Amino acid sequence: MQPHAISLPPYVFNSHIEAENATKLLSRNGFDIKKLSIIGKGYHCEEHPIGFYTASDKIKLWGTTGAFWGGLWGLLFLPAVFYLPGFGLIAMAGPFVSVLISALEGAVVVGGLSALGAALTQIGVPEDEVLKYEMDIKADKFLLIVHGALEDHEKVRAVLGTLKAKEELVC
Repeated sequence: MQPHAISLPPYVFNSHIEAENATKLLSRNGFDIKKLSIIGKGYHCEEHPIGFYTASDKIKLWGTTGAFWGGLWGLLFLPAVFYLPGFGLIAMAGPFVSVLISALEGAVVVGGLSALGAALTQIGVPEDEVLKYEMDIKADKFLLIVHGALEDHEKVRAVLGTLKAKEELVC
């Protein structure tokens, strides 16, 4: 029997470096990274051009955080970039992309929630916490979402707890 997938609140990282370190550490510790999603802004400065394209089945990206997103897109799946009103350009990868697309296509945006907020509620984030995560994205922070069974969440918490204890990054 397949364990029931649950969603706990996202981990919030202050920089793309912290999010990348967490993702790489989880991968090195044998965590199935196809169960991870990363969400963040795809840029930090409008003075530099940004964009992405595919070449030979690989995502190419340029811009101030291009190396970060390009590296993550090599690890995670379903890379996407969206322009979301109120947020600007948002880059993401992982299972959350299909949740956001479902929210956008199904016009699930209700109750004053943004498309991002509606997608977060669809994965189980309480409505009263959605605003906090939307503000984190607007403040150029990065969300790491774990999709899976309780055991998956416990493993991620244990692995990321070692990073926090070492003060390599702050969640």
